[in-house]
Amino acid sequence: MNVKSNARFRWPLLALALAATLLIAAPARATDVEPMLKVGADFGGDELVTVTFTNGDTRTIHANDGLFLGGGVSILNDERDVEAEISLSFKFDTINASNGQVTWSRWPLDALLFYRLPSMRVGAGLTYHINPELKGSGVVGNVFDKYDNALGFIVQADYSISERHHIGVRYTGIEYKLSAPGLQSTAKSNGFGLVFSASF
Repeated sequence: MNVKSNARFRWPLLALALAATLLIAAPARATDVEPMLKVGADFGGDELVTVTFTNGDTRTIHANDGLFLGGGVSILNDERDVEAEISLSFKFDTINASNGQVTWSRWPLDALLFYRLPSMRVGAGLTYHINPELKGSGVVGNVFDKYDNALGFIVQADYSISERHHIGVRYTGIEYKLSAPGLQSTAKSNGFGLVFSASF
């Protein structure tokens, strides 16, 4: 069983490793390899859970919802018109109440390639989400869905505040599958988001 499970995740990891290698190699004669940070928020996707509060209000978490914070490396070529970014982030959304909490979390590993223009950059790449998990506590302690690691894509367009600071919009396309025997449930995490990134 372990052999099958490992084989199931081998191809996404190989695909992401290949993409990362290509991204590093693509900016020929790269001269600038710098640390980078990014922060942002995503929205949309299929509904995962809806919580009803005692006053009748409701709050829903969708599959693409979440704030994210991460870091990695930015690689800029000699001509300074092609840039690669490889980063690992923590992405989460929560519903909090006095008697319980629901948290939706995962670790996105992104490998993106951008073409830089004078005041903007546009790019795309792969994203691999590690350990997607929906977990409740308190009165919603019965909520627990663990999804398989998933491979998807990101398309992004940024306005360049400076050569090292960018703010933009992105679209993520990815599908999660429940990590449970006999269950075929999936959740599409397709939606838009806002992102700020900085290298230094």
